[in-house]
Amino acid sequence: MILEYDKIVIGSSLTAVLYAFKHNLPLFFTEPRRPFRFDCLEPTADLSCLKIDSSIKTLKAFDGDFKTGIPRETLWERLLFLLSLNSKLPLSNLCHSIRCTDNIIICSNEYSKLLEVKFKTCYYFGDARASGFITQKTLEDKKYICYDWVAFNRGGKHEIDYIKTNDEFVSEIWFYPSDRIDGNTPVKDACAVSTLTESQLLDFDYSETMARFKLVHEMESRGMKGKFNGYSSSGRPKHYKFRTSSTYRQTNQFGDTYKPKSENIEIPQVCEAELLQDLQEACMGYDRFLRVL
Repeated sequence: MILEYDKIVIGSSLTAVLYAFKHNLPLFFTEPRRPFRFDCLEPTADLSCLKIDSSIKTLKAFDGDFKTGIPRETLWERLLFLLSLNSKLPLSNLCHSIRCTDNIIICSNEYSKLLEVKFKTCYYFGDARASGFITQKTLEDKKYICYDWVAFNRGGKHEIDYIKTNDEFVSEIWFYPSDRIDGNTPVKDACAVSTLTESQLLDFDYSETMARFKLVHEMESRGMKGKFNGYSSSGRPKHYKFRTSSTYRQTNQFGDTYKPKSENIEIPQVCEAELLQDLQEACMGYDRFLRVL
């Protein structure tokens, strides 16, 4: 099967989805790049044009409580839903690889070719299994944002939601009600966020194990303690040590280190804030879907 478009978008980040939504363009990707679970819009953000109710949440941190708005993941899901209703997601999440040659992309799954797409201009936002679109601009070490998900087997009951450190390795720690336990549980697991180079990802000093150790160190250095365990002979309270285990590590490359391979491929220099400002106007083209939500 062959489709022809003047313009297409490659990528599944929130910026890519916003760009495709604003310009009403078909979107292709090999893996859904969901926004980080705890990335939220400003509390003042208004997404009523997308029929998304405002949501403000107060999080507890050592530097003082702060408020967050609607999760970016909620916006991302709604935009993809509307794009699919408008026939702008020809393959949805069925494609496993994309190869570009001149003005044609070939989309395939693990068994066979699914689709050929001819285009005049391609807007590229990055995709892990897409080839033929870009070439590396510099030889500098690639940078990644790294998420280490950690389960608490002991010591997961506390009121803290967020810790900010001054290091690139475990720069943020987000605590959330454990997904491993059904219902509204007081037990929390955690996600440690780091910014690492490609060489650091291969270094044990920056491994999942060390991220878990540093997470516990940051908690203890701020006076957080495990479950109460009675009193010592001198009358001082005792507490169990935190017991944790690494669940998995997720990495996403970022940074402007690439350039297009051909003139008909563009890497748009747009920011999320600019696209959000134009969201209400872009929604007008999807009114026939939004009015029934």
